[in-house]
Amino acid sequence: MLFPSPLIEGRLLKRYQRFLADIQLPGGRTVTAHCPNTGSMLGCKETGSRVWLSEAANPKRKLPYTWEIVEALPEVLVGVNTGLPNRLVEEAVKTGVIAELAGYGRIRREVRFGAENSRVDLLLEGDGPDCYLEVKNVTAAVEGKVAIFPDAVSDRGAKHLRELAAMAEAGHRAVLCFCVQRRDVEDVRPADAIDPVYGRTLREALARGMEAIAYRAEVSPEGIELRHPLPVVCP
Repeated sequence: MLFPSPLIEGRLLKRYQRFLADIQLPGGRTVTAHCPNTGSMLGCKETGSRVWLSEAANPKRKLPYTWEIVEALPEVLVGVNTGLPNRLVEEAVKTGVIAELAGYGRIRREVRFGAENSRVDLLLEGDGPDCYLEVKNVTAAVEGKVAIFPDAVSDRGAKHLRELAAMAEAGHRAVLCFCVQRRDVEDVRPADAIDPVYGRTLREALARGMEAIAYRAEVSPEGIELRHPLPVVCP
């Protein structure tokens, strides 16, 4: 996925009220950008970090800038826009990057399913059983090489796991895909110290037939693309 126009580099002054971030642009001007990430942004919101913004094509938009990327560590760029992972995964399915999800001829978005009235991110349809695919954006990392999810307590995430497990037990294929928008990690693990309920529910869902996969993205100011499979580790 390429950005439609060049991103604008700046420095993060602060992120606040979940959806807002003050950014200092080259030349000293400060703008308030939309922060498209409702998580805690663990390790991705340090004051002074280099960030990159996109500019809206609509001149009437209240906040013309959107925060897309942060340099969380030296030369480690992280995609923070949680509106992109579904598109990244759909693109990777269509181009054959995600080998585990090959062979489906149709992809539908935001389809209602389950007893708890959820919406699955992507429904893959083909000659065999439908595949219910839930996508989770991963930006947090610990111990240098381990990506973790979630970065805050996620009741909604646990609900999705229960729904996927139920679909697997009903004879469908149910897959959780971790979209890792940083290149410095080697595996993905549940963040048990942050949300033990999510970690426990993930393990239960796997035992009930749900699959979990992870793919790592290459992130740059020009674009973001899923490329590399990672193991999902549930010790």
